[in-house]
Amino acid sequence: MNGLLLLIISVAVLVCGYVFYGRWLCKQWGVGENDKPTPAHTMEDGVDYVPAKAPILMGHHFSSIAGAGPITGPINAAGFGWLACTLWILIGGIFFGGVHDFGALFASVRHGGKSIGEIISTNMSKRAKMLFLVFAYLTLILVVAAFASIVAGTFGATFTEAGAVDYAASEANARVAMVSLLFILIAIVFGFLVYRRNAPMSVASVIGVIAIVVIIAIGMNFHPIYLSASAWMWICGIYIAIASVTPVWILLQPRDYLSSFLLYAMLALAVVGVFLAHPSMSSLPAIEMSPAAGPIFPVLFTTIACGAISGFHSLVSSGTTSKQLDKETDAKPIAYGGMLLECVLAILTLCAVAYAFSWNAANPDSALKGATAIFGGGLAHMIDDTIPGTYNILYTLLVLTYSAFCLTSLDTATRLARFMFQEFWLDGSKGETPENVTGYKKILSNMYVSTAITVVLGVVLGLNGYEKIWALFGSANQLLAALGLLAVATWLGNVGKNNKMFLIPMFFMLVVTIASLIINTVKQVGLISAGGADWGPYVQAVLGVLLVVLAVILAIEGMATISKQKQRA
Repeated sequence: MNGLLLLIISVAVLVCGYVFYGRWLCKQWGVGENDKPTPAHTMEDGVDYVPAKAPILMGHHFSSIAGAGPITGPINAAGFGWLACTLWILIGGIFFGGVHDFGALFASVRHGGKSIGEIISTNMSKRAKMLFLVFAYLTLILVVAAFASIVAGTFGATFTEAGAVDYAASEANARVAMVSLLFILIAIVFGFLVYRRNAPMSVASVIGVIAIVVIIAIGMNFHPIYLSASAWMWICGIYIAIASVTPVWILLQPRDYLSSFLLYAMLALAVVGVFLAHPSMSSLPAIEMSPAAGPIFPVLFTTIACGAISGFHSLVSSGTTSKQLDKETDAKPIAYGGMLLECVLAILTLCAVAYAFSWNAANPDSALKGATAIFGGGLAHMIDDTIPGTYNILYTLLVLTYSAFCLTSLDTATRLARFMFQEFWLDGSKGETPENVTGYKKILSNMYVSTAITVVLGVVLGLNGYEKIWALFGSANQLLAALGLLAVATWLGNVGKNNKMFLIPMFFMLVVTIASLIINTVKQVGLISAGGADWGPYVQAVLGVLLVVLAVILAIEGMATISKQKQRA
């Protein structure tokens, strides 16, 4: 299969899905029918609830949900074959992930911008809400630890055996770090211009793009900061602590909007690379039933998450995006369209993997290893092999974009975890807020306290081996997706709307999750039985059992709710 042909077919399928299936979903759910102002307007507080113009919110939403997922997922799943991966990306994106993201955003908007946890509380039970919040919070801590570690790794310097900085080996990372720091500064300026000086969006966007070019030029030529990855971890911790509590218009909205231009540039470069190189997918199998990673079911469906369906997306949709949505009709392009655009990125990643594998076969001495190198190197070589001399600048830009994705998801995940921690201590049915409660609830629901706890837990875990339990993330993330589908399905049923489009994806993701958790738990028990295991297998085994129990309990409660709805109908 020619990679360019694969890309054209995939984009055509995704566009049809957006136009036809997306339109049908809007009609079934009644999106925009009440013409009421969104929570961003009715609950505007200048911190979390701030209406954003559609392009800005799209930048935030897409940058947050993308992260490293649609890149690392297809790379790790490539052994299953390009056809198997492509089918899951397309079918999953249109009928699973797009419905999940769009539904979570719409349901949250109709619930005053509340999270999936509060939607579960209102439509299922308070016990289900508490279980969900604990699970979601722990998952987000793992995300914070992982993404902080990834960002610190792309910033950190390499040291010699004598402890001195290896400047030659560290230069690329120093460039990325410098540009990223400058990026934060121009985002703050952009936010000030748009929200405090009412600068026209077109003018501010042009200035922002020019500023991005300028800081990239500066960073490429002036990068004096060479710190260890551990030092960068703590710096990331300080940054995300500040980003979690500052008004979204100062940093979150403008930084994510400007980051989206890097994303669009990366997508454009990737398309140009595929067009020039016509990568052959033959370096990957079509469908491989028994790769070393495990059976294609359920492993494929937990490995490619963000490129098809990801529970983290429902937390973003209902956590930050719903609080900034200007009008209901923006939900489809931002949530459903954002998911399908992520599918395009996943397909482009498959093309990059195929080209990288071909490159490695022809150049074993300079083989591309690791997700960052395979993605960035694969795309950069596509263009450089046709236009020589472009590799270094292209590779740096691609790594910078990859890092920007991770940093965006990192600060969003921290804010989401803060929301979850606060909601755990408050009873929404009684109208409790951090302002009107007393005692321990007053302390623990305080946004500064909840942020501090979240950041410390995330950074400490990141510094002390989050990799030992990272294998659980794929299953935990897809369990979040199943629960997000379940929550929206129960709400739609309660308000008399069609929820059948959620049932098959929900059942499928529950089966995938439970099967994956059982396989992983059996594997960890085997490692423990063999002797010599550190704390990782023990924690994975215990959490695996607890997650299966959680999935079963919430599934029973959800299905009982849906069954009662059918009886009433």
